[in-house]
Amino acid sequence: MKIFKNNLFSVAVAVLVVLGTSAVHAQGDKKSSAILDAMSNRYQKIKSFKATFTYTPKGEKPLKGEATVKGLKFRLKMAGQEIFNDGKLMATYIKETNEVNLQDFDPTSSGDLDPTRIYSAYKKGFKYAFLKEKKEGAKLLEVVELTSTNKNSQVDKVQIEVNKADKSINSWKIFQKNGQEVTYTVEQFQPDVTVADSYFAFNSKQYPGVEVVDLR
Repeated sequence: MKIFKNNLFSVAVAVLVVLGTSAVHAQGDKKSSAILDAMSNRYQKIKSFKATFTYTPKGEKPLKGEATVKGLKFRLKMAGQEIFNDGKLMATYIKETNEVNLQDFDPTSSGDLDPTRIYSAYKKGFKYAFLKEKKEGAKLLEVVELTSTNKNSQVDKVQIEVNKADKSINSWKIFQKNGQEVTYTVEQFQPDVTVADSYFAFNSKQYPGVEVVDLR
């Protein structure tokens, strides 16, 4: 039985980093705090979104992913697997084996990557600092580094690149304590998409012969 290893926004799942229920408040210089708060405020106003992205483990070729988020609900596609989360039940479908793993969803401890928290994860469990500005094509990017203050987290630090013009996220790079690194780059972002709640619930009828593994 395979278990999804990248399960947001760290996308249990995709697209920043959540460090559990740490009560340690983030600390940072004024410049980095202003950048992160402006970025967060921009996205907090969005009720739903759909994003396509690439994720590149260190030394490997880029892979494609897609996330759709609505409140606490999300659906994430990446690495030949798909996560359905209707806010109560999380179903991880593995295409290769035609298998789905079912788990209760706990919004307070949803794993390393959670797309519903991607824009506010920095507010707990991190200290952060402004690193630099850099040019990428026509874009001017502000780079902020977040360092984990949670000793139990597998994540060491995260570097976030924010577009200076509109405070949108361009990419983020996750450094794990075991030496692994992965970079997520936003390719396309659609705010306030119209999507039915049923889109986030796994429907076994759409996957003939699927093996259901109930882990609840």
